[in-house]
Amino acid sequence: MKRAACLLLVAASTLSLAAPLLSQSGPQGDPIPRMPSGKPDLTGTYDAATLTPLERPPQFGDKAYLTPEEAKAIADRERSLQEKGAAQRDTNFEAPPVGGAKVVGLEETATGGNEFGAGNVGAYNLFWMDRGTEAMVIDGKMPTSILVDPPNGRMPAMTPAAQKRQMELLASLARPNDGTAWWVEMDGPGPYDGPESLPLRERCILGFTGVAPTLPALYNNFKRIVQTEDHVVIMLEMVHDARIVRMNSKHTGPEDLRWLGDSIGWWDGDTLVVDTTNFLPQEGFRGGGSSKKHVVERFTKVPGGDVIYRFTVTDPEVWSAPWTGEYVWRASDDRVYEYACHEGNYAMENVLRGARLLEAEALGKPLPETR
Repeated sequence: MKRAACLLLVAASTLSLAAPLLSQSGPQGDPIPRMPSGKPDLTGTYDAATLTPLERPPQFGDKAYLTPEEAKAIADRERSLQEKGAAQRDTNFEAPPVGGAKVVGLEETATGGNEFGAGNVGAYNLFWMDRGTEAMVIDGKMPTSILVDPPNGRMPAMTPAAQKRQMELLASLARPNDGTAWWVEMDGPGPYDGPESLPLRERCILGFTGVAPTLPALYNNFKRIVQTEDHVVIMLEMVHDARIVRMNSKHTGPEDLRWLGDSIGWWDGDTLVVDTTNFLPQEGFRGGGSSKKHVVERFTKVPGGDVIYRFTVTDPEVWSAPWTGEYVWRASDDRVYEYACHEGNYAMENVLRGARLLEAEALGKPLPETR
């Protein structure tokens, strides 16, 4: 897997060196940089962070756009949250109790514990988050959601089979961490049997922002596009996922399933259209995915350098109807640094080591040696 990742990075680097040689200015007065073929050159770095949510908040009902006052209130509220959440903690405090602080959700109880927590090691504060500072603007309007279809700005219903899978997933995640190996009483595989038992994001196989479509998240929202006439590389900051889009090509056979799917592209006027199929079933949004998933993305560069990113997802085994979204990738002069997820993924090893210790304790066996 690391060899494949290296090959993708080499390809992206090679295209990055070649792209400036291939790019040229458009006709006089044309604000869009163009390739020798005359097609727009999308090569560049983009910041996709936005306070606009994927789904329209219920309080907006059928309202598709924010007023300037509503947008300002959202930005002000986020700025206040960021200032409070990024404040440095007072370093004059006592050590936590043995085994960690007992918690309910994120709040420590006054008594120091209850049955819902087995230890709170804490997390990094909002200083490390970057989900944007304002709602997006498209054509002078501020949408209340990224989703534009269904018209209510909400996700369509899942199919019954997909709902069942999602409920099973949520049930497994909702089990309280009570500091015991409760899974030894389960029939069948346990949640910590090995690396393959852990979620894809925890294993650094796929990023939290998704592949196709890719969506804003709490942090690591930068995207990088490198383009030639025959290929386009779309690299995501999160987990350093990189898709190579073959221009004017055909999809591989249906048996060729991939984590990032199989992407082909073509031009519709000045809009790059990317068609992606052949996803592995485990790759899915909100715990739902199938090999029937089909994503069509549209990249349109606008004067000033930003890209309007529009996508439509169809998966009849998961969703009762297709869904479409649209948001802005803002041009940026910043660089995208490597997200070395695998190289620093010591937590996964420690999760499995801790599970072995708890299992031995629950079964009355000698504790395994750990290093």
